[in-house]
Amino acid sequence: MIRVILPYHLRNMAHVDGEVELSVEQPVTQRTVLDALEARYPMLRGTIRDYVTQKRRPFLRFFACELDLSHESPDDPLPDAVANGEEPYLVVGAIAGG
Repeated sequence: MIRVILPYHLRNMAHVDGEVELSVEQPVTQRTVLDALEARYPMLRGTIRDYVTQKRRPFLRFFACELDLSHESPDDPLPDAVANGEEPYLVVGAIAGG
C-alpha cells in the first residue's frame, strides 16, 4: 500500500481525513500513484494535474523521502521506502506571495 498525504483543500474535496492508502501497480512512479489517486477519488481529476497535458498544476509540489520530485519525470520509480509504504508520498500546496 502506498501512503499519500494531501494538502487540506484536496483532503476536503476528496472527503478524507488524514493520509490516503492506495494499492498501486508496479512499477511505483509518480504517474501510477496519481493515476490510482484520481481513479479512487475522481473529484480530484484536474486538481493535481492538468486534464490534457497531465503536467503538475502550478502551486503544487511533490515530495518523497525529503526529496522534491516536482520536476522529475513522472515515470521515474519512486524511492523504495515510498513503494513499500514506509514513507508517504506528499502532495504539498506551495505558498506564493511577496
